[in-house]
Amino acid sequence: MIFIMEQMKALNALAPFLALTKSATSPRAAADLITRATSAPGTYVFAELREAPQVQALSQSAEHAPYLNLLDIFSYGTYDSYKSTANLPSLNDQQAIKLRQLSLLTLARDPNNLSYASLQKSLDLPDTRALEDLVISAVYADLITAQLDPYNQTVHISSVSPLRDLAPNSIPNMLSSLQTWSNRCTSTLSDLEAQIAGIKADAARRHREVEARTVVQDKLISEEKEREKSGGVHGRDPGG
Repeated sequence: MIFIMEQMKALNALAPFLALTKSATSPRAAADLITRATSAPGTYVFAELREAPQVQALSQSAEHAPYLNLLDIFSYGTYDSYKSTANLPSLNDQQAIKLRQLSLLTLARDPNNLSYASLQKSLDLPDTRALEDLVISAVYADLITAQLDPYNQTVHISSVSPLRDLAPNSIPNMLSSLQTWSNRCTSTLSDLEAQIAGIKADAARRHREVEARTVVQDKLISEEKEREKSGGVHGRDPGG
């Protein structure tokens, strides 16, 4: 429920820019709309904006096509992919912060990416203070739940908001990953069931052994009592 609310909040923030696409009849206007949408507070998903015909038309403009590429990076790329892609528009301060924040959502998938050194390199940040400020800003924006660990120079991220768009052709890979995960769960469940069955069988065996020993002990006690009783009767002095 929380995830749905976060997505709805992000979609609502994008809504004014979707409405403006109808009047963005020139490539320059559409490119400017992308800059405004990616700079605005609260806009974190951009798939619907990218699907607008006026935005799609930027692919036919040699001058403004880089803005469409930039929108793709904001949708599912990272700051590192921005830095490694040539001829993209420059980022303003708001865009730079947001793209770094969104990159955290992607980098959080791999705990090995979350050391201070790795994050500073991936996000092109000058020092640990800048990194910590960025993580704190992402927490306050409800993008992640995280704790800073300066002693171990690590960021511990415990949850991530589902506010990244899917990259093209990512669904087959996602389905494959889910199938692998499902198979692993099934195998683990089978192993657990086998272990439980073994524990139950071992417990039943021990219970039978205890019952058998109890029967033997009861029989021995009964026989001993019979011998004592028989010995007492036969050993009494008749003349006494």
